[in-house]
Amino acid sequence: MAHLSRKSGGVFEAVAGLAPALHARPGVEVGVYGLDHPALDRDRLSERDVPARAFAVSGPAAFGYAPELGRALRASPPDLMHVHGLWMYPSVAGMSWSGRRMPYVVTPHGMLDPWALAHRRWKKQLAGLAFERRHLRGAACLHALCASERVAIRAAGLVNPVCVIPNGVDLAREDRGSEPPPWRRQVPEQARILLFLGRLAPQKGIPDLLRGLVSARAEVSSGASQREWHLVIAGWGEDGYRDELQRLVGELELRDAVHFVGPQFGDAKARSFAVAEAFVLPSVSEGLPIAVLEAWAARLPVVMTSRCNLESGFEHGAALRIEPEPGNIAVGLRQLFALSDDERRAIGARGAELVAQRFSWSGAARDMEAVYRWVLGRGERPDTVDLS
Repeated sequence: MAHLSRKSGGVFEAVAGLAPALHARPGVEVGVYGLDHPALDRDRLSERDVPARAFAVSGPAAFGYAPELGRALRASPPDLMHVHGLWMYPSVAGMSWSGRRMPYVVTPHGMLDPWALAHRRWKKQLAGLAFERRHLRGAACLHALCASERVAIRAAGLVNPVCVIPNGVDLAREDRGSEPPPWRRQVPEQARILLFLGRLAPQKGIPDLLRGLVSARAEVSSGASQREWHLVIAGWGEDGYRDELQRLVGELELRDAVHFVGPQFGDAKARSFAVAEAFVLPSVSEGLPIAVLEAWAARLPVVMTSRCNLESGFEHGAALRIEPEPGNIAVGLRQLFALSDDERRAIGARGAELVAQRFSWSGAARDMEAVYRWVLGRGERPDTVDLS
């Protein structure tokens, strides 16, 4: 993978969940190689006995050239390699390792979706010409997180086998902690909390959420029993983008109702879910967001777009559907605000049931191991693999 850090967002969360679950399966040994980062975090892996190595980057961090990574891969004895993410040096290192005719699997993590390809298009076109197209075409199997990502992979012109296996969630996180997070003191005691937790990036749709919140709050009744909703934005990203969001909050006169509380990891994340009444993700592009699964595991109702690729959440009655534009987001928020406490709890309970049934890391590891064995010629083609 790229940076071995929680700052890598959903890619790191996916690796930190899948690798230990695979490592726990009989006859499977897993190691994680990644790029060094100022916020390096190997604890999630090492505490579950998964060896993890981080290699120093030379040159621009956006590409992540790490010559020692390539050398370490070529000197290592794996049967198979699984590459998470695109557009960076790990793709090049993976192809070099595979020069020995060893197979590899690639998970794009939504990076081939149309919006993602259009964002900073010229850089991705250059990377595609230089190495990424060759890397993707050489994969023994591509891993889609959902059916719509499989469609995007095919639309990108790739004809490799594709397996569809969703992300999971650590069900232990359903224990939501007892102490409130430190940021809770920033929010009025009686406020209801709508939580956004994730990377602060354009694809997350936060500006549209803020504009939708203005409209939704303007129409909420001010009866004596109505507590005011506050939006808590827990995340990390480029300082410049966070500054843009904070300026927009000021322009929309939302400073009293929107709180930027910084990244929340580990126990702080569990506490943040524990004090929230609902979770929102207004993304315009996603692979399959682990944050939504974590919110469901914490028994929270979710407000999300169809671009989150979790249609089962709507089918199961665990989420309210919104589209990534202010007017529609406002409609969804008004629906949420009008729910009774019992109705919100019922939606959250259905989310917890859904996660337990369909989104465990142990199930993802079982299915992924079957793909690995098929790629290596040690098993039949699993039902998760599509050849068309």
